[in-house]
Amino acid sequence: MDNWSFGLTLMIVGMGGTMAALALFAILMDLIKRVFPVKEEQKD
Repeated sequence: MDNWSFGLTLMIVGMGGTMAALALFAILMDLIKRVFPVKEEQKD
């Protein structure tokens, strides 16, 4: 494998991994929002 092929492969795998991690964090944050909903403040 020459340097160009290795570089392009590493770039695609790195970007894919980054997008997968961001998607996982988005799902995790949505799950946390559903488990712990925000409560409105009561004004006295």
